[in-house]
Amino acid sequence: MKALTHDDLMPLAEYERIRDAFRSRIITLKRRRRISVGNKVTLVFENRDTVQFQVLEMIRVERIFDPAKIQEELDVYNALLPREGELSATLLIEITEGEHIKQELDAFQGIDRGETVALQAGTHLVYGLFETGHSKEDKISAVHSVRFRPRREFMEALARVGTPVFVEITHPPYPVRAPVPPEMTEEWLADLGRPDPR
Repeated sequence: MKALTHDDLMPLAEYERIRDAFRSRIITLKRRRRISVGNKVTLVFENRDTVQFQVLEMIRVERIFDPAKIQEELDVYNALLPREGELSATLLIEITEGEHIKQELDAFQGIDRGETVALQAGTHLVYGLFETGHSKEDKISAVHSVRFRPRREFMEALARVGTPVFVEITHPPYPVRAPVPPEMTEEWLADLGRPDPR
């Protein structure tokens, strides 16, 4: 997926004028690209629109006008975009009970190592590859970047009408799977550059 550049952004004053409509469109898009896997993990599959929104919001909140600093933001957020033949997601561990946050988050230690998060299309699996640096031996982040590099057989199964599709987590303290709705499958196929036969 082509990286965002300064040309994909707009001056802050112009963004402020269209922000409500733009934000509403992204919220609608994210509904198609967001999936809860059990009650503690959510994946949001990123594309140019979701990343563009994040950059524009960061520029707005931080009041960034220096082109070099805007480029720094672009570099950070472009890293979330899937490369050709990939899907890329932000994985969020969502724990809200204040007194148990550390204990429950610690149970996810190791989820970012090995074959713990997978996409399944029919009988074909593709395991997530986590970006390093989001956990230590005794601490894990609640936000992770994960990439999926499916093989041809997975993509063919994904494009076949009626194929059951799931997101599955096999991390021992949190084994769970969630069915993927058709609209998310459509988004994946678009990200992978495959036509949706439906």
